Amino acid sequence: MTHEPRRRITHPSPAVAAALSFLWPGLGQWYAGRPREAAIFAVPVAAIFVAILVWLAGGVERAVLDLLIPGVAIALIVLVVADGVWRLSSMLHAAQLPAGRTAVRRPPTNGVVFTLGMVVLLTHVWAVAVGWSLFEASGRLFPPPVVVGPTPGPSESATPTPSDHFVATPQATPESESARINVLLTGIDSSERREHALTDTLVVVSVDPISGETAMISFPRDIARFTMSDGRFFRDKINSLMTYANNHPEEYPDGGLPTLIRELGWLLGVPIHYYAAVDLAGFARLVDAVGGVDVDNPRAINDPTYGGWTDGRVGFRLSAGRHHLDGETALAYARSRRGAGDNDFTRARRQQQLLVALRARLTDPTILPTLPAIIDAGSRTVRTNFPQDRLDEMLEIAQAVEGEEEISRFVLGPPYARNPPAGTPGGYQLVLDLDRLAKLSIELFGADSRYATAGG
Repeated sequence: MTHEPRRRITHPSPAVAAALSFLWPGLGQWYAGRPREAAIFAVPVAAIFVAILVWLAGGVERAVLDLLIPGVAIALIVLVVADGVWRLSSMLHAAQLPAGRTAVRRPPTNGVVFTLGMVVLLTHVWAVAVGWSLFEASGRLFPPPVVVGPTPGPSESATPTPSDHFVATPQATPESESARINVLLTGIDSSERREHALTDTLVVVSVDPISGETAMISFPRDIARFTMSDGRFFRDKINSLMTYANNHPEEYPDGGLPTLIRELGWLLGVPIHYYAAVDLAGFARLVDAVGGVDVDNPRAINDPTYGGWTDGRVGFRLSAGRHHLDGETALAYARSRRGAGDNDFTRARRQQQLLVALRARLTDPTILPTLPAIIDAGSRTVRTNFPQDRLDEMLEIAQAVEGEEEISRFVLGPPYARNPPAGTPGGYQLVLDLDRLAKLSIELFGADSRYATAGG
């Protein structure tokens, strides 16, 4: 008995060929019986695919941080554009092969090619948007340092804008990769009395890279009458220190933000290495970009005076319990302090809670489809001098902290601070209890605290 050889497809479908090359460049050519062209289209894409898999093996979040390097972001954009053109070319080429091989013309496949081509186009436009967002984000998140001096040159502005004040080179760096990292988070109020409300939010986040232990320490804005690192005595409130230093360069030649960073570190007992300045209006946009945040409000809030709503209404109310907050409500949760039983201390605790909630959303894989909007909002909200080459390390630490309960949180109000004697000028103030603060500093930082040394 003789066996006939396996018959090849006599009339391959152009639509099927185009669809196969949509799934993977070269498959349509292989289906049409053109293995050489199939290899030409398939091999480059396969090589890129393997390289991307190796890259993503370290985690999607880490890959995103890598893309904050401008050169890497541009390379991604070029690669995405080239891949899109290559895929479309493969689809069009595959759709033409069957019609060229047979005298029997198939029905027009324009609709199939157009539909699948639009899918390729839209997905690659999204990827380019991610790459471009990351490229722009790098320049906004990590602005070049501004040289602070008492006398501006001919080409320099004599009156820097408030945003210029939130640029500073690191004064100190961790002694090693295993040393604790201390970062100051401060708020930029860009909507009202900007020059006078810049640093109402002062939170120091301290992270141990080895153990992942994290502490958040809030300095209430009313802390006043403290001794500075150079022995001088600052009588005003701590939230005015940055503005005062900016306005008096003859007394504080380092500038406002460097002065604030240095003095907060001195009071806390450890150097603050880096800063991150958060624009409060941008914070609301960032919360909206991630789809809102979840918080467990410990007690009901009823602040009849809150006036931060964009529609002009007055008052903020929120019942106790779990809530999903949009951006504007989250901002009210962070700023409100005049409700019954509320004050700067309860507000500071809520700010810490929101930071933890936002961190949880930013590490949620479900936000990937909206990544361009999140990157854009984040880069317009945060400015920092944190080194880019340690961002992936901080990501590992953040991922290792599994829940809110693993973060130690402190507000330096009572018992770490007290009101001065009645009649003390300056309105409502808080004076730090240095003995209690020293005990807390040693408890958190051990021998690294200056209070642990004799005469600290």
